Amino acid sequence: MLIRPQVWSVTLIHISLVIALFGAAIFVLVLLGAPLFAGLDFKTTLMVAFALSFSSTVFVVKALEEKGEMRSLHGRIAIGILVMQDLAAVIFLAASTGKIPSPWALLLFLLIPLRPLFHYLLNKTGHGELLILYGLVLALGGAELFELGGVKDDLGALIMGVLISSHPKSIELSKTMLGFKDLFLVGFFLSIGMTGQLTLEALIIGTLLVPFMFVKSALFYGLMTRFKLRARTSLLATLNLSNYSEFGLIVAAIGVSSGWLDSEWLVVIAIALSLSFVVAAPLTSSDDQIYSRLRGFWMRFQRDERLADDRLLDTLGATIAVFGMGRVGSGAYEKMRELHGDIVVGIDFDADVVRCHQEEDRKVLHGDPSDADFWEKIEQDHSIQLVMLALPNLEANLDALCQLRDISFSGRVAATAKFPDEELVLRRAGATAVFNIYTEAGTGFADHVEASNNLVVKR
Repeated sequence: MLIRPQVWSVTLIHISLVIALFGAAIFVLVLLGAPLFAGLDFKTTLMVAFALSFSSTVFVVKALEEKGEMRSLHGRIAIGILVMQDLAAVIFLAASTGKIPSPWALLLFLLIPLRPLFHYLLNKTGHGELLILYGLVLALGGAELFELGGVKDDLGALIMGVLISSHPKSIELSKTMLGFKDLFLVGFFLSIGMTGQLTLEALIIGTLLVPFMFVKSALFYGLMTRFKLRARTSLLATLNLSNYSEFGLIVAAIGVSSGWLDSEWLVVIAIALSLSFVVAAPLTSSDDQIYSRLRGFWMRFQRDERLADDRLLDTLGATIAVFGMGRVGSGAYEKMRELHGDIVVGIDFDADVVRCHQEEDRKVLHGDPSDADFWEKIEQDHSIQLVMLALPNLEANLDALCQLRDISFSGRVAATAKFPDEELVLRRAGATAVFNIYTEAGTGFADHVEASNNLVVKR
């Protein structure tokens, strides 16, 4: 994903444009002698613009996880751009020290052939406290090794993460460590809050910076559509990236500690960051509605030529569609295909999952059930009579049900739920049948035992 031009080219061009536009605007304020801007020179002007060019990794990951869209195309594009931004951030942090690495830094390349050892130890840590401890050792130990070699410690933590990222347990380790990341981030915000004084001047400037995040958004959307992404994919990725980043605080903290910026800039960027989250949160939660209501406007920017994995799918004449090909969806697909044959099709927005199913000769296609463009095409030429929603969470199921209502779908709709209160919500949203996967698991287990062993119990 990172080597796609839709990621690295968009990121580099976007950062350059934001620095140029924001830097020019800030420099005009410097020349006009505006409060707090008057003390900036050209270098610090570019630094502030650079700090405002980033989007928040914490915000985007949280928003995508809550909607179950981490593996969707727009989710992967957004995460890819964030990773590229993080790489630019690490380069800046390494350069900001002004130190030359020692000759011993060449020994750090030995970490690459040691990767099998790191993987072996990760296998042995289990799933409890040792896993957490090992994650801390990798992050802090990698940082300390790079610091000893005269290289910025942030780069060491990043490299250690890269070395274990291909391991199957890396996702579990990431989820386990996320609580610490949140805790440290809160601590970082608190430390920033105790550094500077909240003044009316800082509050006004921080608030005035918030509307400029939509300039970043417009640049993101324009660049993504120019790089052959569909209007919807571009918009959803853009809305997730429409915020300022906690990295802006880190840049400001470096500027303050180096004597380049006044400490009041920490408060200004903290206010802008917090308010950008407040503005962006409702946008990401209603992104599909924003696209559906103004689809004609967004489509004006879409190019005729599009990527192979960002085109509308054809349901191949199927009459039963299973959305979400995870463990529950795969089981439902197999059972329905056993009962009804080739009229069943599976649909998932994770391209890797789709490819794995296709390699096993399953009729599974790449698509997004919350995509208004997809449902419009379905409305025109479909033969689907039953939709089975086995999506990862309640919000994803509700988005799909909303699209089905919009096209006045007359067939049956079955959905999965995890909790009793979700069943009522799904029925009110239009589901004709709701299956609680936890409640029914015990029944399914008993039925399986009865069918496989012909169990006879004596009374």
